Amino acid sequence: MSKNRSKKAGLEQFKMEAANEVGVTLNKGYNGDLTAKEAGSIGGQMVKKMVESYENKTSNK
Repeated sequence: MSKNRSKKAGLEQFKMEAANEVGVTLNKGYNGDLTAKEAGSIGGQMVKKMVESYENKTSNK
């Protein structure tokens, strides 16, 4: 498995976890039936987790 595929798989897993945390059901593949609010809540949760991760890393240095 190439690095690019591995990164993409990791990002998909991260997105699925974020969707689960905000109560949005995602399907593998096409998810064009999501509302803008649902898609935004997933993206917002992903950003929130990334910021928290960064803050944890920088505060531990």
